[in-house]
Amino acid sequence: MARPLTLLLVRHGQSEWNAAGLMQGQTRHVPLTELGHAQAATAARELAALRPGALVSSDLLRATQTAEHVARRTGLPYATSPALREQGYGVLEGRPSRELWDVVDWSDPHWAADGGESLAQLHGRVAAYLARLCADPPADVVALVTHGDTIRAAQAVAAGLGPEALPAVTPHNGSVTRLELRP
Repeated sequence: MARPLTLLLVRHGQSEWNAAGLMQGQTRHVPLTELGHAQAATAARELAALRPGALVSSDLLRATQTAEHVARRTGLPYATSPALREQGYGVLEGRPSRELWDVVDWSDPHWAADGGESLAQLHGRVAAYLARLCADPPADVVALVTHGDTIRAAQAVAAGLGPEALPAVTPHNGSVTRLELRP
């Protein structure tokens, strides 16, 4: 039987838009705050102790800034992948997060804002990426620097669940979530 692939999923540190309560989605240019850099440094220390053999990051700035902390601490170079981006929120990006409660149909995993991505699409993107990673893993333990909804989708995929079963709780900024995937 093939060995499981261990994933260490890091949610990026706090960004300026997290602090301001704005929807980020796939907005590329949002940097980390001072607190976000501190969270990234803490996550990097935690990851270094877990000894990942490879490091991959979302290509969005808040994730790559977090990955830079991890790379410095672990000595690993990092690659980027758009497959690890946050769910796209389309026209809602840059809007106050509290507005979501007025427009999102939380009961429908196929609902998407104009120009955005549904939970079902996010789940499919993450499932495809993880299948490729399992088929040709760069190491037995891989650190992925990514985003809250992307981590929730990975948790559902690892549990064999569909997009309607994403965990309700989003991981905190700078947190590390461990998953085991069986090929």
